[in-house]
Amino acid sequence: MMQALIFDCDGVLVDTERDGHRVAFNQAFAQLGIDCVWSIERYGELLATAGGKERMRRHFDETQWPPNYPDRQALIALIHGLKTDIFMALIRTGELPLRPGVRRIVDEAIAENVTLAVCSTSDEKAVQSVVDVMLGPQRSGKISVFAGDAVGAKKPAPDIYDLAAKTLGLSPAHCMVIEDSNNGLRAAKAAGMKCIVTISSYTSEEDFTLADRVVADLDAGVDIPACRAIVDASAQAVL
Repeated sequence: MMQALIFDCDGVLVDTERDGHRVAFNQAFAQLGIDCVWSIERYGELLATAGGKERMRRHFDETQWPPNYPDRQALIALIHGLKTDIFMALIRTGELPLRPGVRRIVDEAIAENVTLAVCSTSDEKAVQSVVDVMLGPQRSGKISVFAGDAVGAKKPAPDIYDLAAKTLGLSPAHCMVIEDSNNGLRAAKAAGMKCIVTISSYTSEEDFTLADRVVADLDAGVDIPACRAIVDASAQAVL
């Protein structure tokens, strides 16, 4: 019954938030002469808001907008573009490893002809870079990426998962999503999909009551047969 395995990117494929995106944002601020440094704690607070552009707007609304940039929309775009380039360069160094079990379960899915996708609120170029570099061209060529501003409403809205299902011709009830946050979990569930949560560095205290299963990482007993069992059991319950 299971048709697809769909991953979030940040915190699921790679634990990128603290030592990837946060670092890239801070370097972008510095290069543009913006007096802003996101601490580990502050970035953790901002993660409750999905999307890097949205996090910047929230932060500046709560503190102060940079006075030398009167066009706020242009400023957000400028910072985000620079931050994305910095982040992609960081990914290419290979210093941020894949999380445990990711490469294995991707290979299992490919071997069993399970459709693979990544659905993320991050910039599409950044997500594609993670997939290409960390999983390699042979795997990345089999993974569809849906990210960034492809939809108007970001997680916890289900739009990005709805888009993936529609584009790939999937039945949501037959899809398994791997997420690491409450926002992502709610998005997957709102789209009618099953969801396993792999807790990441910033999400250990979040509410995962809606999850079909919660694990430290994918090596904690998560494989394609386990995913199939969750999807199939749900389908049988409906019948």
